[in-house]
Amino acid sequence: MNTVATPLRKNLLLALCCVSVLLVGIDMTGVNVALPAIGARFDADTTGLSWVVDAYTVTLAAFLLFTSSSADRLGRRRTFILGLTVFVVGSGLCAMAPTLGWLIVFRLLQALGASALNPVAMAIIGTVYTKPAERARALGVWGGVIGLSLALGPIVGGALVDSPLGWRWIFLINVPIGIAAILLTLRVIPESRSPFPRRFDPLGQIFVTVGLAALTIGIIDGPTLGWLSAPITAAFAVTACCLIGILLYEPRRTEPLIELGFFRSIPFAASNLMAVLSFAALGSFLFLNSLYLQQERGYSAFTAGLLVLPLAAVSVVFGPVSGRILAVRGPRTPLVIAGTGIAATGVMLSVVDTTTPDWWLLLAYTVMGIGNAAVGAPISQTAVAGMPRARIGVATGISSTSRQVGATLGVAIAGAVLAGSGGASTHGTRTGWWLNAGYGAGVLFLGVLSTTAWARLSAHAVADTAPTPPPTPPPVDTAVPAPPLDTRR
Repeated sequence: MNTVATPLRKNLLLALCCVSVLLVGIDMTGVNVALPAIGARFDADTTGLSWVVDAYTVTLAAFLLFTSSSADRLGRRRTFILGLTVFVVGSGLCAMAPTLGWLIVFRLLQALGASALNPVAMAIIGTVYTKPAERARALGVWGGVIGLSLALGPIVGGALVDSPLGWRWIFLINVPIGIAAILLTLRVIPESRSPFPRRFDPLGQIFVTVGLAALTIGIIDGPTLGWLSAPITAAFAVTACCLIGILLYEPRRTEPLIELGFFRSIPFAASNLMAVLSFAALGSFLFLNSLYLQQERGYSAFTAGLLVLPLAAVSVVFGPVSGRILAVRGPRTPLVIAGTGIAATGVMLSVVDTTTPDWWLLLAYTVMGIGNAAVGAPISQTAVAGMPRARIGVATGISSTSRQVGATLGVAIAGAVLAGSGGASTHGTRTGWWLNAGYGAGVLFLGVLSTTAWARLSAHAVADTAPTPPPTPPPVDTAVPAPPLDTRR
């Protein structure tokens, strides 16, 4: 039953879940604006700055599935509070980092906490809002805040970087907000668990974490150490071994970390590849554009954040429109719009230099906003197309991980391109923009392929061979109410 009966408690719970989205989202996008200031403070090159971003996204991608299953087993409120605590501690340590190396280490800790926030928040909302209409509205608000975080991140980050307090406040501001969220969570959010939690898969988790980290190391450090050097060769060899381990070990598990059988569905496989490509484009865009605007054009961090506002504003406005197009016309139309928008942005920005007029940049950012907004809903829909209802949670978890993997690889590849060309030069960014055009072309191709009749048949075939769910599940998750909320003045 619904243990959070009062509208006040429901609204506070939804607000807390939205705060977690804002903390994670603003931290991801705001740090990109601070990269030039961080580089100047620690005398860091492009490779070092790539790690400031990718240390966060690698950890986030590697532990999303683990924290989701842990919350189902150990309790969602408990996991949410633990995630907030680790995120707050990591943020405070990032603000005090004495060197670039320590900043990267503390970003790992910060991301470990962040991995327990967004997926667990969605599960909490689904548990508390049991009526379909209420749940849809709550998830709509929660999803809208994701777009808002994209809008606020560069502006808030730019304002903090340009303030007398400097870039360290991008991390320090998370501390009081996070502490307040922890205290409210103890009073507002009820404890809940899944009636059928998935078993831990420690070996699968090791394969995913080590493989993704080794791949990122190889891409980021390849230009500086040499692509055929012993460390880089070893990194790619470790990645290959981890991939082989996943392919051989995971199918033997009753409840694997990654359901490899799902990838026989063309829509599912294509949606995850589109998630990787589209988020690689977004991560690469934020990374390259921040360095271009500040290091090549000489704009302040705050001005650079304001210039990117059209991307975020269009994302917020066009996101619901994309959802309506999806409902009426199916996933192909929004996916074609998404792929075309991302590819067109790469082409438009491939010609920029230090004299490019601002109106051209604003137009390109608007086109990117349309492409970015159009891709979210259809790749989520395509990921679960034809999937058995009992496995939808697993499918969406893999999809969320694919997005973070894409963001990680986008920054790593963009950083490697810049490092190979000697820094944030016009030549280096131009190559990066052409890569973004290629990401968009890939989304366009896969968007058409994944919506063919042949692709739909493959999805139904996977659904027919999926394992049967456990018998007679209870109607809702078990839940322990939170303490009564004191509303006295």
